[in-house]
Amino acid sequence: MLYSILKFFIRLAQPIIFRKIIINRPELLKEKGPLLLACNHPNSFLDAIILDMLFQNPVWSLARGDVFINSFVRKILTGLKILPVYRTREGIENILENYKTFDACVELFKENGIVTIFSEGRCINEWHLRPLMKGTARLALKSWGNNIPLKVLPVGFNYSSFRRFGKNVVINFGEIITQESIDESQSEGLRIQSFNNQLQLQLQKLVYEIKKTNGALIKQQMKISLSISTKIVLAIPAAVGWLLHAPFYFPLKKVTLKYFRRSDHYDSVLAALLLFIYPIYLTIITVLLFYFTQNSWLLSTFIWMPATAICLTQLKGQLDK
Repeated sequence: MLYSILKFFIRLAQPIIFRKIIINRPELLKEKGPLLLACNHPNSFLDAIILDMLFQNPVWSLARGDVFINSFVRKILTGLKILPVYRTREGIENILENYKTFDACVELFKENGIVTIFSEGRCINEWHLRPLMKGTARLALKSWGNNIPLKVLPVGFNYSSFRRFGKNVVINFGEIITQESIDESQSEGLRIQSFNNQLQLQLQKLVYEIKKTNGALIKQQMKISLSISTKIVLAIPAAVGWLLHAPFYFPLKKVTLKYFRRSDHYDSVLAALLLFIYPIYLTIITVLLFYFTQNSWLLSTFIWMPATAICLTQLKGQLDK
């Protein structure tokens, strides 16, 4: 229930949070399980949220285990279809918990479920594919060892910005990897290496390779231009949107910068705060307008005010400065 509610609100907010999402093979969003989405990881939990929002069927995600700080948080995260994975720097004693998570994933695959795993193992805001960890390969081999016809779909995320709200996102899907592509007669170590080689080669084609200092190439790859006529049409509602949303957006941005300025989680944290607090802000504005004017038509604020935010998203800057 919690997952479905959150997915509903994220889909409503999509035109505000994201300026444009470009998908090379949108038909794969209808793909059914058992399916493992093997992704790069440039933008913290926003990567997982996007896949949750876009895929037709529910998607489970694997997240860093240190956020599962107590039983209450664990229950909430599990309700959001999130399972923990631990890295060695989070304590050798926690590594054994990964076996439980992988067992849970196998059970999900048996029920034709979909799971997202971030194959690099760590989030870094960059246009670059890092070396892959072994977790994706081990989960795939474990599933195939249990006679599950698991499909592994490589996914490449590319963002126009890691600091600006309202961004372009290019999602590239690769070719599905199946058990038939792995030589079962080889040792486990060689099979893991073979799998990772295949996945690495595919992701290299899906993930843009751009240095942060190469602004011209970032602009070429990620900026989407609008016609002059479109800009003229959107200008006035966008200006209204800026005036109405500035008291909401800039304080949240300031708070997020205070605690996450140097963090690769800044963008995702700000998006989450805006997503959860915006309905409250919208309700307050609507109630105040109705209280002072007594005009029932102002209840339509829930429609026209987000519309001005969408216009603003289309016109605002797309790239990091």
